[in-house]
Amino acid sequence: MFGWIILGLVVVAVLYAITIYNGLVKNRQMVEEGWSGIDVQLKRRTDLIPNLMETVKGYMGHERETLEAVTNARAAATSAANGTPEQRAAAEGQLSSALGRLIATAEAYPDLKANTTFLEFQEALQTVEDEIQMARRYYNGAVRNLNVMVESVPSNFIAGPFGFQKAEYFELENEADRAVPSVKFN
Repeated sequence: MFGWIILGLVVVAVLYAITIYNGLVKNRQMVEEGWSGIDVQLKRRTDLIPNLMETVKGYMGHERETLEAVTNARAAATSAANGTPEQRAAAEGQLSSALGRLIATAEAYPDLKANTTFLEFQEALQTVEDEIQMARRYYNGAVRNLNVMVESVPSNFIAGPFGFQKAEYFELENEADRAVPSVKFN
């Protein structure tokens, strides 16, 4: 009788450990899925920039510093594509800031603001920025769930031996960079 109770407790403990392990795997997969979503949206934004720059160059030729800042920030974001979320966030924050300055500078050019192509790029950029925000929220939620499981008792007893680690949040360092670049339609 006593042996059956011990065996039953062992079976329950093993099933509970399997459930915890599967939860850790699920949360790790959700983090990877979330990062993939962010990566896709950041790539879409990066791909929009050259066309936007070509549209803007004709109107803003003497705004060389602003145009170079966007070009350099895009190059930095592209090279950080395989980095950690922290490195990627820093590069993307610089790109967001440079794009915000470009859009703000464009306000001084009435012909540019009336250009249909420019307006379409502004709209596409705003859509992508919204998608990035949604993807970032999903990713950070998935990271939170994984991190809670990795640090909480009793799941931390399973996480450690099986190599589960905390994931990094995708956060912008500069508070000003947290804002979506202002895209205005007239």
